[in-house]
Formats: sequence, C-alpha cells, structure tokens
Amino acid sequence: MIEFLLPSLLAGLGIALISGPLGSFVVWRRMAYFGDTLAHASLMGLALGLLLDINLYLALTVCCLALAMILVTLQKQKMIATDTLLGILAHSALSFGLVAVSFLDNVRIDLMSYLFGDLLAISPQDLWFIYGGVAVVLTILASVWRPLLNSTVSEDIAHVEGVNVDLMRLILMLLVGLVIAVGMKFVGALIITSLLIIPAATARRLSSSPEMMALTASLIGCVSVIAGLSMSWHWDTPAGPSVVLASTFMFMLSHTIPKRS
Repeated sequence: MIEFLLPSLLAGLGIALISGPLGSFVVWRRMAYFGDTLAHASLMGLALGLLLDINLYLALTVCCLALAMILVTLQKQKMIATDTLLGILAHSALSFGLVAVSFLDNVRIDLMSYLFGDLLAISPQDLWFIYGGVAVVLTILASVWRPLLNSTVSEDIAHVEGVNVDLMRLILMLLVGLVIAVGMKFVGALIITSLLIIPAATARRLSSSPEMMALTASLIGCVSVIAGLSMSWHWDTPAGPSVVLASTFMFMLSHTIPKRS
C-alpha cells in the first residue's frame, strides 16, 4: 500500500504545502472567485497544449499566468464590474477548452482526470513539476511576504509606506495561477481552488497571527491529503474529491472549537 500511494502522497503533500500560505491570502482578500476563474480557464491551456502539440505542463502554466495578468489588467481598467468580468472569462474560457478538446479526434485524453484530478496516477516527472512549482512559489512568497501582507491589510496605508500595491496584486494573482497549473492535473480544475480556500478558512479560526494561519493551513491541507488518500484506498473513492471532503470535514470540526482571538 505504502509503495503504491507514496507518489500520490508526495504530490498531494506538495500541493497542500504550497496552498496553505497562498490560500491564506486568497481568504484574506476574498479572492475565491478569482481562483475559480483561473481554474476553470486552465482547461483552455490543456486544449491549446494538445492543439499545438507542446508540453502540457508548459501550456497550462503559460495559460494560467497569462489569464492572471489579463484579469489584473482588466480589473484595473474598471470597464466592467469585477464579478461580471470573472464570470465571463471563467465560463467562456472553460467552454472554449471543452469545445477545442472535442475536435481532437486523433488525441485520446481522459478529460475527467483533468476536471476532477487523478492523484493515483503520479509519475516521477509529475513530482519534479510539483516540487519545482512549490520551490518557486515559496521563494517568491517569502521574499514579498511583508509588503504583500501590508497591502492585504490596507492598500492605502501600504501605498503611503511605499509598497507598490499594483505589483503585489499582480504577483499574488500570478502565484495563484501557478499553483492552479501545478495542481490541476492532480486535484482537478473544478476543485483545485478548494484546497486553497478550505484549509485556510479552517486555520483562520485556530490562529492568532498571519504566520500561524499560513502554517496551520498547510498542516490542515497535509492532514486532508493523508485522510483523503486513505479514504480512496479503503473505499475506492476518487482521490481528489476525497481529499476535499476530508478538508471540508476538518472545517466543520473546527467550528466546534472556540475561535481564537
């Protein structure tokens, strides 16, 4: 059992490790819909990768980062309400990806594995990709943690203190896009955002500082991965959704614990 699940376990722990601190910013900034938009639109990157016959990891990463930049740019222009803009981009990009994949008669692809993940089909190449993304995101987060946190608390005060608020917003969106590209194949485009939001929301009730919340969210994510994979092994349930259900159970359980001030 251990030998069979070890690659999946390492992949899930890597994604959980990176989702904790980044998911905390998503929760603080109320950016859940941003994450969903990028996750749904990531399927377009998959379709483009197949159409252009290029590495799917590269296609997913480039597409997610490009969409993150487009979102930030259009939001800054204020030509249309943010929620309307996100809805248009999310569903149109997802639909484009689904339609494009349907034309690929000469390519066999398990679309369900990209929509709902396939944690039990992890290769050594996948692990290199995941932990490469983990290293990049954690390095960038560590270098911009304080200015990013200040701009999250108050953009006006952060601007007065000399923080480039627009740059911090762009960096955060690019990091979210990168994490979605890393985790899409393994957790699924439709539920990857849940690993950003649910552990962070759970940790919020149990933490007394931003740093503690980020670390606690990573720990909760790791426990959810272990519990979800165990559920998948014993009851033959889908691995990705099982991880999310384990995380949801921990969120509900956290509400039985008095909230820390």
